[in-house]
Amino acid sequence: MNSFFGAIVSLVLMISFTSTLQAAEIMRCSHPLPPNNHIAKVIDQWAAEIETLSENDIDVQINGANSLVKATRNAAAVRAGELECAFSGNSQWRESLPLMDITLEPFALRNMDILKKWRGSPAANLLEQNIADTGLTNVTWLFTTWRTAITSKGRHIITPSDFKDLRIQGLGPISNAAFEALGARPVDMSDKQTYDALKSSNLDAGLTNVSSALSSRYYEVQDHVTILPLFTLFYNGYVNTTWYNALPEKNKQAIKDASAKAAIWAIEASEISAAAAPKLLEDEDMQVYIATEPEIETLKNIMRPAFNKKYRDVTGKSGSELITFVNEM
Repeated sequence: MNSFFGAIVSLVLMISFTSTLQAAEIMRCSHPLPPNNHIAKVIDQWAAEIETLSENDIDVQINGANSLVKATRNAAAVRAGELECAFSGNSQWRESLPLMDITLEPFALRNMDILKKWRGSPAANLLEQNIADTGLTNVTWLFTTWRTAITSKGRHIITPSDFKDLRIQGLGPISNAAFEALGARPVDMSDKQTYDALKSSNLDAGLTNVSSALSSRYYEVQDHVTILPLFTLFYNGYVNTTWYNALPEKNKQAIKDASAKAAIWAIEASEISAAAAPKLLEDEDMQVYIATEPEIETLKNIMRPAFNKKYRDVTGKSGSELITFVNEM
């Protein structure tokens, strides 16, 4: 009898344990950001929110700092089913989907109010359709600051003539066309590479978002910074479409709801980080200059036509539609 009772208890426990295992849908997610980055923290918050909203039906496993998959392989790995989810920045899409460079259009997405309109906009929808065509489902857009930092040594970079023959950090051929129109000589490289190039004087100027100018310690190798609403960067989160479509509706909705919240959290976190950065750069003995509206307008009139021409040449009809959608925002 005891033996029979024990077998029943064991069977019940086994069924319970098996059900628990089955209930936890693993969602492995890769991103390239270090843990102290404000967008990395938003991704952690997003993961926790998915688990809460799904009532722990989904176990989101975040792997940052390229620890699971290198940034250049994230999209391919998700598409192949090696993992369920990843986040990529503009630069990681440059070769496979150059349409994603639209947020680098000079002085287009130039404040927080415009960024808050992005999710669900015609521009976002068009990009998401193009992402879907590659076998991925985009779930969220996490924007970094709309404030750009141009760092330099000995002088501020403000007017078109200041860019003449300037060796400046580049962000890819489409964005570079705007700087070439000013007479600059952009050289594509990451923030980490730029720090070394500025230190060795192989570059004259850095080009990054204002928060990264601080976190990447540009102040150690440059002493001037001009801040202006030149462009914004993003990390978009996407999932394997086959995996996502197989989820129960409740779990899909948990991802959708958490992703909508994360888009706002990212803008707010980026705004806090960027708002604090100028004073912190001053504390590091950088001379900070905020570009005026007339100065911005002068640069825009030269840079935007050059960017738009290159963007249309590379992306065709979809690119022309995107430019229209963004400029209407």
